[in-house]
Amino acid sequence: MDLEKDIEREEEQELYEHHRIVVDPGQNPERIDKFLFNRIINVSRNKIQQAAKAGSILVNQETAKSNYKVKPNDVITVVLSHPPRITDILPEDIPLEIVYEDTDVIVVNKPAGMVVHPAYANFDGTLLNALAGYFKKNKSTEVENGFGYLVHRIDKDTSGLLLVAKNEMAQTILAKQFFDHSVERIYHALVWGDLENDEGTIEGNIGRHPKDRRKMIVFQDESIGKHAITHYKVLERFGYVTLVACRLETGRTHQIRAHFRYLGHPLFNDEKYGGSEIVKGTTFTKYKQFVQNCFKIIPRQSLHAKTLGFTHPINKKNLHFDSIVPEDLQAVLEKWRNYALHKEIEEE
Repeated sequence: MDLEKDIEREEEQELYEHHRIVVDPGQNPERIDKFLFNRIINVSRNKIQQAAKAGSILVNQETAKSNYKVKPNDVITVVLSHPPRITDILPEDIPLEIVYEDTDVIVVNKPAGMVVHPAYANFDGTLLNALAGYFKKNKSTEVENGFGYLVHRIDKDTSGLLLVAKNEMAQTILAKQFFDHSVERIYHALVWGDLENDEGTIEGNIGRHPKDRRKMIVFQDESIGKHAITHYKVLERFGYVTLVACRLETGRTHQIRAHFRYLGHPLFNDEKYGGSEIVKGTTFTKYKQFVQNCFKIIPRQSLHAKTLGFTHPINKKNLHFDSIVPEDLQAVLEKWRNYALHKEIEEE
């Protein structure tokens, strides 16, 4: 049961569902909203009409309106946003760092240690509880459900920028942007080892580990898991660890963490993916103590969602946000800078 709870807490980062339907050769002409309502389980006609307004329904790769009449052999693709399976979000007075807010969206800089939404063992203290408290306190009337609509997630122990919609239309449009990979997301990560190349791309399907379903793994077999692409660029080298900027082309659960583990460079102090051991370095006791001191400074995976860029769902303006690296990661980076500098002096 605990395993299932862990999996539920770490469910897919994508908060949308994708459907591809090939219309039967004998299909009579029918409005596409009615056609999809009868074909897709647990969806309202209003939800389908919202998807059409958002440009999330394509027929033969062209956007279609609600009144489009389906024809035999049409190829229909639909992207529908959907909320996490939660029943009640209680408002809580939890401090939030609001980076940006208007009538349709809000961007929050989430601290490490905060779960994004309630599930099983985390019924309170989550980001959605904090947003519910914030919206209630500010008497925000444009938030239809009282706490906001998620369009993506970041892990509990990952810090950084998170985008939340204030209404279903904004959520539907933003879900399409995430599905189309048009949202800019750049993370800073401290990884073990000295990467061979200054930049590169990690590509490999990600799925649940067959022996430990709380972890994700990269599969060589392309028929298993979900396609995932991470682009990276080295920002700073410290010898035994490296600071990299990661640009997500896709957004799978634990994508950066699993991809760098696959590359042989797990994230610094990422316990789940082998980064909480001394992966690279010397055998000297002094070095081991130094690494342990670093682990104490940042008792989590060294990962921060630093940059977020997207097209505003309603006014269509391009928005771009950047965040400051949190204190724990800054402190660890400074320790490694000093260590690398003294190591160079000792070797001269």
